[in-house]
Amino acid sequence: MKLSEVLIKPILTEKANGQQEKLRRYAFKVARKANKLEIKKAIENFYGVTVMDVNTAVVPAKTKARSTKSGFIVGRKPAYKKAMVTVAEGETIDLYTTI
Repeated sequence: MKLSEVLIKPILTEKANGQQEKLRRYAFKVARKANKLEIKKAIENFYGVTVMDVNTAVVPAKTKARSTKSGFIVGRKPAYKKAMVTVAEGETIDLYTTI
C-alpha cells in the first residue's frame, strides 16, 4: 500500500485535542487495510516526527434514523479504522495549518 493512501484525515474532536495536549497522542482516520508499520511510516514521512507508539481500532458502522415530513428516513454511517499515534517527547504535529 502506498504511503499516500494510508492516511485519510486527522480526527479533530475535543477528546482528541485533550489527548494531544496531555499525552502527545494524535488521532487519524486511516485506510482499513493499513497496518501499524505502514501508519508509522506514513506519519513520520508526512509530518517529520518520531512515532513512539501506534494503537488502532475499527470503529463499527452506525444506523442513523430521523423523522421528517415525508416519513421516517433510515441510513447507515460507514465503519472506519482509527489510529492513535503517540509521538516522541518534545515533538508535536501542527494539524491546523494543513486544513
